[in-house]
Amino acid sequence: MTITAADYVWFYDRFPGLWEAYCLTLIQGLRPQDVVTRLNARTEDFEPMSFEDMESAAYSGPGPYGGWPGYFFGAVALAEGCLVVEPGGAMGVNQDIIKPLSKGTRLVSHSNNNANATGYFYWLEDGEIRLGFEPLLPTMRFGSDPDGSVEAMRQAGFDLGDGDQSGTAESEAARAGTVFALAEYLTGVKLTEHLLEASVYLCAVAPGTTSSRP
Repeated sequence: MTITAADYVWFYDRFPGLWEAYCLTLIQGLRPQDVVTRLNARTEDFEPMSFEDMESAAYSGPGPYGGWPGYFFGAVALAEGCLVVEPGGAMGVNQDIIKPLSKGTRLVSHSNNNANATGYFYWLEDGEIRLGFEPLLPTMRFGSDPDGSVEAMRQAGFDLGDGDQSGTAESEAARAGTVFALAEYLTGVKLTEHLLEASVYLCAVAPGTTSSRP
């Protein structure tokens, strides 16, 4: 079955605040506590949270403007692994973090920040970047397999500049969904509005790094 951006327009429509600045990371085979352990994150300040409470907590830290001394995130178990949600964050697209985090497994992440017009998409296998690009510049791909998912990207709705406009996402809501569709293709995990809203999240703060390179 073809996976397209149209399957994920709900994200832009239902979560406009999260769409403004977010990072989502899917990690196969790991549970939330495994992720916490690999990141050397601390959970002692948090009880399990609903999505709404987790989103609020992300901007309620002790630092300036509600920031945290590190990366705040919420993690929830999936049948296939773990989903990490970062409202306003970008830990999941920091190469120095996701390379060791993906050791022995597959990791797919994507982010968006409308304030500075940046966003990134990554697919890693066992610490190796297989595919990386900025969703606004999908023709400028890098990694060990930058062209292996081209057809899936086209079907998802990315404009690859090759004259084939059949799958190009036309609305902003659809463009927001292109990265979700590609992530589903690579992981087999179909995210839903219900999953995000109804899940209980293990929340933690991971230490920051000296590098923030995407």
